[in-house]
Amino acid sequence: MIIKTSKYHPHLYQDRPYQMCTMTVMDTTDVDISFDKEGISNHYFEYKKAAENQLLKEPVRTDALHKIVEQIKADGKGKKYDCLIGLSGGVDSSYVAWLVKQHGLRPLAVHLDNGWNSELAVHNVNNIIETLEFDLHTIVVNWEEFRDLQLSYLKASVIDIEVVSDHAIQATMFQLASKFNISYIISGTNIVTEYILPDSWIFPKLDFTNLRSIHKQFGSYRLKTYPHVPFYKYVRYTGLLKLKPISILDYVDYNKKKVLPILETELGWRNYGGKHCESVWTKFYQNHILPTKFGVDKRKAHLSTLICSGQLTREEALRELEKPIYDEEELINDTEYVLKKLMLSPAEFEAIMKNPPVPHEFYGTHAHHKRKYKLLLDSTKPLRKVFKK
Repeated sequence: MIIKTSKYHPHLYQDRPYQMCTMTVMDTTDVDISFDKEGISNHYFEYKKAAENQLLKEPVRTDALHKIVEQIKADGKGKKYDCLIGLSGGVDSSYVAWLVKQHGLRPLAVHLDNGWNSELAVHNVNNIIETLEFDLHTIVVNWEEFRDLQLSYLKASVIDIEVVSDHAIQATMFQLASKFNISYIISGTNIVTEYILPDSWIFPKLDFTNLRSIHKQFGSYRLKTYPHVPFYKYVRYTGLLKLKPISILDYVDYNKKKVLPILETELGWRNYGGKHCESVWTKFYQNHILPTKFGVDKRKAHLSTLICSGQLTREEALRELEKPIYDEEELINDTEYVLKKLMLSPAEFEAIMKNPPVPHEFYGTHAHHKRKYKLLLDSTKPLRKVFKK
C-alpha cells in the first residue's frame, strides 16, 4: 500500500509503505515518523518521556503550583496586573482563565479579533470576562492588512498559515508585558492534550523574517499596524525582560471531559463541537486546506495525545477518524463564506490549492540567528549565576 499525502499532490513528499503506530493513530502522513520493531512510533515514546520528565505527581504537583502562584503574586505587588493570559474562547484558554481566578491572580486577558471569530467565540469570551471580572485587551487587526497577509501565505503555499494570527497574538502579549511590567505569561499549552504535533506540520510563530519575506513577495498592502516581533525585539523580550511562560495546565489534572461541565456551569461556556472551531478560518484551514492540499489530518495528532494521556482509547480514536473530517453542507457554506471574505473566486482558490506546497524555509528564516542567540545564552549561564549570588 502506498500512502497518498493529499488530494492534489498524492506523491508530494515520498512514496512510502503506509504504516500506522500500534499505540497511537499517528501514521506515515508525518514524513519524519519512525517505528520500532513492534510498530510503535517515536511520538508515543517522546510523549511518555515528556510526561515522565515534566508532569509532577501529587502532592508535589499541587505544591509546585502553589509556589508558582505565590511567586507571581509577590512579583506583581504594586502592579496593575501580575500576569497575562490569552483568551480565544476555546476550552484550553477558558479553563486557564477559570484557574487563574481560583488562585487569586490578577491577569490582563488578551484576545485577537482577526475578523474570523464565530458568534460562539464572542459569546464565550464576553461571558468569561464578565463572570471573572477581568480586564480585556482586544487586538482588533486592520482587516485589509490581515487579509493581505493571509492571502500571501495562501499564495506562498506554505503549510502554517496560522502564523499570521499567532504571531500577532504573541507580539501583542510581549508588548503588553513590557508596557505593564508583567513578568509572567500564563498559557493554555499543555502536554496531556496537545503534546504530539509533527514539526513538519507547523512553523515557528515568531519568525518575522519568514513572515516579512512571504508578504514582500506576495502581498499588496503595507503592514502599518500589524503587531510584529523583529528578531532584535525577540531578543529584548526573551533575554532582557526575562518574560516567563507558565503552562498552568501541566500543574493540574487536566481532563477535557471533566473540564467542560465546569466551564458550562461556572462560566456559561458553550461548546463548538471541535478543537479550534471557535474560529471559522481555523476550522476551514484545519479541516479542509490541510488535508486537501498538504495531506495532514491534525485530528491524528490530537487524538494520539489523548490516547497517550489515557483520556481516550485507541479504538475510540480510530472510530473518530472514520467520521468525515468536514460535514458536507458545512464545507459548502464555509467555503463560500471564506472565499467571499478573502475576495477570492472559486477558480482562484482552486488554483492556489493545486500549487505544490513549498517549505517555509524557502522564503528565508531567522533560525540561524536564533541558534547563535541560544548558544550565547547557554555560554553566559555560569556568569549569570555568579552575578545572581
